[in-house]
Amino acid sequence: MTLAMMLPSAAPMILTYAQIADTAARNAERIVSPFTLAGGYALVWLGFAAFATLAQFAFSRAALLDGNMVSASDLFSGAIFIGAGVYQFSALKYACLRQCRSPFPFFLTNWTTTTRGVFRLGVQQGLYCLGCCWAMMLVMFAVGVMNVIWMAALGVLMTFEKIGSGRRFTHIVGVALVIGGIAFVATAFAAHWPLHAN
Repeated sequence: MTLAMMLPSAAPMILTYAQIADTAARNAERIVSPFTLAGGYALVWLGFAAFATLAQFAFSRAALLDGNMVSASDLFSGAIFIGAGVYQFSALKYACLRQCRSPFPFFLTNWTTTTRGVFRLGVQQGLYCLGCCWAMMLVMFAVGVMNVIWMAALGVLMTFEKIGSGRRFTHIVGVALVIGGIAFVATAFAAHWPLHAN
């Protein structure tokens, strides 16, 4: 699921590397396959997937996820949505997003012709991407870990953010997530209010 969501958003970064490598090849310079770069990037997200799997197990044990891997608590869902929404406004989010949107200067400054070096570039770009998108990925715990519609929607949102949609779009997504989170919290309180009233 993680790779299915994140690899499409890595396409601009991989294409940028491939274009620089193509220019280097025309100048008879040694180049390394873009697949090596993609491998470093994928390694970061596989690490995140491992962390998410452990979190899923913990949330299930705590009865926050039901048997279908869907949130069993509106408060839990609300907290995830609000947290992801607030992160959209953070300096770290935008710093990482800026690196994702403009990989050319990064590659030009750190260019290397060794397999190990290119793999490391992929890992670094993967870390920038992780810093940009981890909070939004956690939204899957609120809407259903295997919810294909949300998986596709979040994948599109993250890809659109990375192609230079501007800070305003990122903030709009943040506001929408916070509002969604507040709605979950309100639903939770509304469901329990009769119990408290009695």
